Amino acid sequence: MAQDSNIIALTGIVKSYEGGHRALDHLTLSVPRGSICGVVGLNGAGKSTTMRILAGLEEADSGDVEMLGAHAPFRDPGLKRRVGFVLDEPFYFDWLSAREYLEWMGNMHGLGEDVSARRPTELLEVLDLPSDDAKLIRAFSTGMKKKVSIAAAMIHAPELLILDEPLEAVDAVAARSIKDALLSLSAKGATIVLTSHVLDSVERFCTHLCVIHRGRALLECRMEQLRETAAGMMDTGTAETLEDLFVKLVAGDGKPRRLTYV
Repeated sequence: MAQDSNIIALTGIVKSYEGGHRALDHLTLSVPRGSICGVVGLNGAGKSTTMRILAGLEEADSGDVEMLGAHAPFRDPGLKRRVGFVLDEPFYFDWLSAREYLEWMGNMHGLGEDVSARRPTELLEVLDLPSDDAKLIRAFSTGMKKKVSIAAAMIHAPELLILDEPLEAVDAVAARSIKDALLSLSAKGATIVLTSHVLDSVERFCTHLCVIHRGRALLECRMEQLRETAAGMMDTGTAETLEDLFVKLVAGDGKPRRLTYV
């Protein structure tokens, strides 16, 4: 069993696909309870595969998945009700308005009529989404749709929220509203795990960091330990920013490549 301080513990996770591509190569990582954990890595590093395994949409070839104190958690429907997900391809009924969709999601979670009516209003306001039932999700921008999917994942106030690229394809104002909503949920004791390519946001927003590279966890630390940990891992001195550290860890010498037109 994982220690009580960890809400997620992955041990030796291996996942391969047809053609022999190994997406996860004995991945081992843990997520402390109550943290906001940012998972970063290059494209193809294994981030989305990890999220899909946590969601129960894919099964690891080997290794152990422990979440909310249970092994193989997604064989227990009761545990699913304690988790919210937004994966790389969010799903929603786009012929509904945002309010209608969130009310339907609340009813599906068995929240009760009063809560299912009240909580969508709160989420629509925090995420700056239209409350007009005449405005259907199908007409929303990509960023607005992303916010709808996040609201749907939060509707039942989950203990654990897992988000794959929640800040991708959203503008600065939308990103701020998303982070405000997540901070509100975190303040109530929830744990949040998110992947992102927006390294500056991860550094400013998250309390913990995990760097995945070629299917393995290269680094796990609290964000305030970032520079100290970097100094211990590399001979090149401390990294000034998360971007500096990330480049040095996963891109060889980290030297910028310049394009010269001849």
